[in-house]
Amino acid sequence: MKITGLGHAGMFIETTGGSILCDPVIGPSFFGSWFPFPDNRALDWERFGAADFLYISHRHRDHFDPAMLERYVSKDIKVLLPEYPTDDLEQDLIALGYTNLVRTEAGVPLQYGDLKIMVTPLRAPSDGPIGDSSLSVDDGTASILNQNDSHPLDLEKLFNFGKPDAYFTQVSGAIWWPMVYDLPEDAKQNFAQLKRDAQNKRAMYYIEKVDAAHVFPMAGPPMFLREALFRYNGTGLENDSIFTDQREFLAHMKELRPDQKGYLFLPGTEVDVQHSDVTVTQTLYTDAEIDRIFGDKWDYLAEQRDSRQAEIQAEEASRAEIIPPAEMLAALKEWWEPLLRRARTIRNGVGGMVRFRIGELDMVVDFPKAKLREYAGEECIYWYTIPADLVSTNIRDHEIDWSNSIFLSMQFEVGRSGKFNEFLTTFLKCLSRDRIEYVENWYAEQSDQTEDAEIDGWTVQRRCPHLRADLTKTGKIEDGILTCSLHDWKWDLASGRCLTTTGHPIRSTPSGLAKEKAASVAAG
Repeated sequence: MKITGLGHAGMFIETTGGSILCDPVIGPSFFGSWFPFPDNRALDWERFGAADFLYISHRHRDHFDPAMLERYVSKDIKVLLPEYPTDDLEQDLIALGYTNLVRTEAGVPLQYGDLKIMVTPLRAPSDGPIGDSSLSVDDGTASILNQNDSHPLDLEKLFNFGKPDAYFTQVSGAIWWPMVYDLPEDAKQNFAQLKRDAQNKRAMYYIEKVDAAHVFPMAGPPMFLREALFRYNGTGLENDSIFTDQREFLAHMKELRPDQKGYLFLPGTEVDVQHSDVTVTQTLYTDAEIDRIFGDKWDYLAEQRDSRQAEIQAEEASRAEIIPPAEMLAALKEWWEPLLRRARTIRNGVGGMVRFRIGELDMVVDFPKAKLREYAGEECIYWYTIPADLVSTNIRDHEIDWSNSIFLSMQFEVGRSGKFNEFLTTFLKCLSRDRIEYVENWYAEQSDQTEDAEIDGWTVQRRCPHLRADLTKTGKIEDGILTCSLHDWKWDLASGRCLTTTGHPIRSTPSGLAKEKAASVAAG
């Protein structure tokens, strides 16, 4: 088996049973903000576009590049479609002309001669844009796991496919926190360090659990080539950004797991896998060029920035005309208020008012009352400042996921009065009836936590209130604080209160107290 790196999370897999093109992106993505790092334009995209299968892991635009697909990938290619709860990705692909869709079943292998493939989707509101997935591939000569951005909860199902010889996984996050937040610089630096530490911790958790002989960090970081965002490349000019690069993570992994074999996976990296034997060759960049890309990163990024402004200008020219304030408010009211009325759990979870300053429009979303109106000085729990052309474009395109457009563009500012509110972020990426109804049902199911487990002297609900991870495997308790290692969420076990975000309490009692209660019930 041969795997060629295509940049970011992209790869081209050649097997004895056919070739698979995975997450090919040239970009730029997210309103012209994200470019693959390093530059991947010089690859032979005609050859990769002639693959037998196309796999798009999820709908985020740093994994799904419609312009690239239109230009290079045949419309009759077999598309491996993850089994998601809503059909947004499927409809996007159909709109591009792809109709040869292979509708995979979650965690069920498909066989094409010697080639065995399995797509494992995730379906929680926090998984990408309501969905993320991994790809397992085995052709008899080798087995690999392409996990990309997904954070699977049930690794046993993945391991039933077979232990991978080579493991490809995300190590650099895709988020806007804390860079766009209204915070003092020292607070941004502290929060950015905490976020990088959490990302490293999560990546190491999976690396240790998968325990593959060969590890390839990928799926980031991006290049920010817009002048206003340039300072946030990597860990930031002021150490206030979150994007660890491939070489930095490999050094971190070497410290914690010195015997683990890890490799740079870049555009043009060719990985030949014959069971446990792996050979890695860099074909696009020489060793000296790679040393310069990582060793003189800011010089390399500046050259990229100076040479690629035409791409940014072309993206800006494609945006919609700015909608006048009154018309914009009317359009958002017509779109959002019916969704808010259906989103009772989300409205209660947000529990207050959120202000949006969009160009000349200053509006408030009253979540308890499911209403949008002009801002009139109300106290708000969040406040956004967003360019009017971005919102006008999302209205024109009816973009139902604002995390997959405005937020990951980082072309906005935000502040908040308290902790992170996941319900608000969920609403802003679920701006369709199908998504709202799915998420409301999903939250309702999470409230039925019937199974408990004993962990370090505490009786706690077995499933994490965030994404239902098995806390007997991902939970750790220190000084009465439970941490779920998948996303570093924390709970105070004495009160059950979530320390990471609003809502999401956990059921917990000291084990000794639980036994006393049981004895009392039995005696009474």
